[in-house]
Amino acid sequence: MPPYITEFFQRRIGQLLRMVKDHWVRLFFAVVAMVVVAATQVAIPFVLKHVMDDIFVSKDVRMLNLIPLSVIALFLIRGTAMYYQAYLMKYVGEKIIMRLRNRLYNRVQDLPLSFFHKEKTGSLMARITHDVSIVREMISDAMTGLLKDAVMILGLAGYIYVQDWKLAMAATVVLPIAFYPITEFGRRIRRYSTGYQTAMADLSAFLFETFTGNKIVKAFGMEAHEKKRFARKSANLFKHQMKQVIVRALSSPVMDFLGGLGIAFIIWFGGRQVISGTQTVGTFTSFIAAVLLLYDPVRRLSKFNNTIQQGMAAADRVFDIIEHSSDIKQADHPIIVPDCPHRVTFEDVSFAYVADETVLKDIQMDVRPGEILALVGASGGGKTTLVNLIPRFFDVTQGKILIDGMDIRRLSLDSLRRQIAIVTQEPILFNDSVRNNIAYGNRHASDVEIEAAARAAYAHDFVINFPDGYNTLVGELGERLSGGEKQRICIARALLKDAPILILDEATSSLDSESERLVQKALENLMQGRTTFVIAHRLSTVRYADRIVVIDAGRIMEEGNHRDLLDRQGAYFNLCRIQSSKGLAISI
Repeated sequence: MPPYITEFFQRRIGQLLRMVKDHWVRLFFAVVAMVVVAATQVAIPFVLKHVMDDIFVSKDVRMLNLIPLSVIALFLIRGTAMYYQAYLMKYVGEKIIMRLRNRLYNRVQDLPLSFFHKEKTGSLMARITHDVSIVREMISDAMTGLLKDAVMILGLAGYIYVQDWKLAMAATVVLPIAFYPITEFGRRIRRYSTGYQTAMADLSAFLFETFTGNKIVKAFGMEAHEKKRFARKSANLFKHQMKQVIVRALSSPVMDFLGGLGIAFIIWFGGRQVISGTQTVGTFTSFIAAVLLLYDPVRRLSKFNNTIQQGMAAADRVFDIIEHSSDIKQADHPIIVPDCPHRVTFEDVSFAYVADETVLKDIQMDVRPGEILALVGASGGGKTTLVNLIPRFFDVTQGKILIDGMDIRRLSLDSLRRQIAIVTQEPILFNDSVRNNIAYGNRHASDVEIEAAARAAYAHDFVINFPDGYNTLVGELGERLSGGEKQRICIARALLKDAPILILDEATSSLDSESERLVQKALENLMQGRTTFVIAHRLSTVRYADRIVVIDAGRIMEEGNHRDLLDRQGAYFNLCRIQSSKGLAISI
């Protein structure tokens, strides 16, 4: 067996077979149906032998009446067996692919944010859709066909060896010669398929970027540029596809030629036996019919092998994600976090996305239950990174974060994140109803609770003016709503979750003055009684925080309330002065 096939079987086939075992009953009956199909295939040259010898040579009238009835029964049995074989094998194949696709999606959802920072969204989409579809073709079509043809080859080979073992050996001498092109074509197909799938993932990523960023493309007049980029990527995809086409187009003619060599030899060798009288016309006709039937599944081996090699390349890409290890590890015996106000403590916390590139350095901070803590400072200082450590989107490089004195790495990840609600600068909504978007973190909430959350977020008044009220679809990423409306829906979602820890990451920075005023009032309702982390560039929105922490270059520069920090005339004072000079309403 070639090394690349051995490697694949060791790494992948075992994983797929473990998914097959749950369907062994259907597989058993599918194999029984395949055996019946193979038996009926073998019966065809047997019937042909009696047609030639008993009807055309011996002119037996009884056989003339019996054989047509036998042919009808034979093809009825064959058709029934083919139906059940095809249905059962397709069922198993499609079921495995459904489970594989679900498993892949589930794994992607479980991976940390660091994984999404490295992978392109379009590439991940291509693996779940395109690559899994290729694996489906391998399992549902190629491996099913391979199994069916293997049974058929064994049956027909047995028949021709029983008929004439010497002639059968001459007929099968081509098979070892045919193995080399099958192997070589398969090796090339796998290599070309890997390149094609990579090019397809790149194209999918490009489409995702340009479709989601279409407003920017149009605003900067870059349509022609993006069309050229797409044409280049499309041409690259075409190049990889044509490499596969060439190999596939060559495989059938080569196999046909090799089969033709074998058949030509059989006609010459068997014809000499018929002429010399050592073999009957019926026996020779039956033999050559069986060989012709045998060469067809042998020829298909090349086609199935090519499809399997494509599937191998796709399976490698799929299982690369499934087997991808997560940086965020669950404790062996995780502690469940109770639903109550929490104290959040940072002890000597440092963090780096990449080794030797520290983003946060020696963060010491203790946030009391119910306290509102504002994080301010220049962009890129590490504020968002700091709050992203609390729900363990990333793990600290050094030090530890404690909730009520417990290291968050010892806590159950699910229960930890249930304690936290987040409102981000860019409101993220799903293409669903307003109702379901508000209830996203609390799927069992009643209509009364959803409406109460919307009222507290100052969203109820505009929602009831929609044609379908709370059942109105918001569109992809909430595109049918204004920025302020989207943000208030997000605040209602956070309110309904009713988590004791709240993270507000630039929740009002992209809004106009009127929308900001309404959102700010909604946020005041949201922050009541919660341990709150507020990130803001507009210092006017954090002046009433219990404590303000100034972060610069990953370090805490100073902390205190608004008045105390102004009196110190340090980093916070300078930030306020800069914003005052820009016309922002901040009293100094």
